[in-house]
Amino acid sequence: MIRRPAVAGTFYEGDPDSLNRRIEWCFKHQLGPGRIPDVLGNKREIKGVIAPHAGYLYSGPIAAHSYAKIAEDGFPETFLILCPNHTGMGSGVSTMKEGQWITPLGLVEIDSEFTEEIMHNAPIIDSEPSAHLQEHSCEVQIPFLQYLADKWDENFKIVPICIWMQDLETTTEIGKSIALTSKRLKKDVIVIASTDFTHYKPQEIAYNTDKQVLEAISLLDEKLMMKRVNELNVTMCGYGPVAANLVYSKALGAQNAEILKYATSGDITGDPSAVVGYASAVFF
Repeated sequence: MIRRPAVAGTFYEGDPDSLNRRIEWCFKHQLGPGRIPDVLGNKREIKGVIAPHAGYLYSGPIAAHSYAKIAEDGFPETFLILCPNHTGMGSGVSTMKEGQWITPLGLVEIDSEFTEEIMHNAPIIDSEPSAHLQEHSCEVQIPFLQYLADKWDENFKIVPICIWMQDLETTTEIGKSIALTSKRLKKDVIVIASTDFTHYKPQEIAYNTDKQVLEAISLLDEKLMMKRVNELNVTMCGYGPVAANLVYSKALGAQNAEILKYATSGDITGDPSAVVGYASAVFF
């Protein structure tokens, strides 16, 4: 099965040359890292990252911070991309156990071995490709990885997991199953939690509420993060993927979190009246 792009030409450019130029723009932007990564590291200390998933024009520079850190740290064998379910298609937790994803930058293989094992370890995860057909929040992460992989002739696979049931019990099970699977298979993986933060609030409100959620994330505390999302009514769409990533990262030994960058769509457009918040972070 080949999963074809749903948002090429809208969230990001639809042809390879323009897309590569856009990704380079993201890295060089004043809200981005300021430069294109020039060295591929081999430390492999990163367990997980957070990256936003809006159109590259709005959130790409913030996402580029996480991908710059991945480049500096080195590529794993497999990326687990955890995303929220915006479409309502599929089951409560949906993956794809085989096939390829295609973007304008080429094909990426699904890690079928990892997917089969994680479904065995967490029966709540179903093989349900329909959840991914129109979902953008996983798709927009892949061209960044392809750009870096092509730059250094690296290979990688993905495991896409689309999460509609974002309660703490479910996301804890997902995080633990990723950790157990990576240990049993002795596979080096990085988990990418795809999320945006506050949606369509005045910039000052977005800054204040998102700051409190990011503080909980910096403490590696998924329970406190969930508590603040609920109490402050933060319209963060991917709190479940972030919680699962925190559970996984700590199980694999992460003791530190760094919030790399926070900004809003208003910082791009100049309109602070109704913004979306974006953040990048790394767990290591």
